[in-house]
Amino acid sequence: MDSEFLHYSLDLAACNGLTLSSEQRAALQTSLIILKRNYKFSRVLFWGKILGIKCDYFIAQGVEDDEMKNKKSLYSLNCMDWHLLPPATESMIADVALAAHGRFTGDPSHEYEHTELRIKGEGDDATEEEVTVKVNEASRLATAVSNIDKDASVVPRGAFTKSPCGKVQTNRSFGGLDPVEAAKLRNYLHFREPVNLKKKSILEMSHLNPAIDFLDPLSEDVPKGSWSLQLERGGTMCILRSLLWLGLSFFHVPQTPQHGYIYMGDGLMNLDLPFML
Repeated sequence: MDSEFLHYSLDLAACNGLTLSSEQRAALQTSLIILKRNYKFSRVLFWGKILGIKCDYFIAQGVEDDEMKNKKSLYSLNCMDWHLLPPATESMIADVALAAHGRFTGDPSHEYEHTELRIKGEGDDATEEEVTVKVNEASRLATAVSNIDKDASVVPRGAFTKSPCGKVQTNRSFGGLDPVEAAKLRNYLHFREPVNLKKKSILEMSHLNPAIDFLDPLSEDVPKGSWSLQLERGGTMCILRSLLWLGLSFFHVPQTPQHGYIYMGDGLMNLDLPFML
């Protein structure tokens, strides 16, 4: 666990009015090292905190040799004991969207339930059938982390490289964006499988470097204006905040390899975003 990364991330979260106690920080420093060893991760990062009514969920992520594949998410209620979250499958995401609403309770075993009438068959043979969808909060938590990562996990351009065989790894020669480039949204990328890149023409792809331009830039996000980009601390730190997932903040220190993001919020998407723009 990179202590400097944790320091930057928690200071960033504190600017939004949310932080961890000194006891929680100390517990994280110790438990994440043990977590890395037990699961044989190459790196472990503190992802953030999702607020619950009874308890809050602390989230960590472990990565293996390939930084984008086989990433595992874990949660803790006390910053010491960690539990693996299930992978967010398409069926799980659909069930959570249907059944789980409102704030997180803070109880991983809490069960959400949704019952609806569905029409089975066609024409004269059509009958109404009552269908009940049940999903527990651990599945909802896994879905929230997955959705936030898809929409708002950010890296600076050049921080990661993709080899010809497709493996994504940290770019050890990355020295950070220069201050001018750091102020441009197009130099920050979504750290997930690209969506828009696959739609580009051969002409549009011709000026890209396939080793570092294998991700979608934030500047292509729809709707426009879903990110706030600011230079703070006298221009020595670049801060990005998501308006889609309020509580998601990213930092980058120009001319250094230091960067990262943290989420501290209620785990609910900001559905009012179109009315804020």
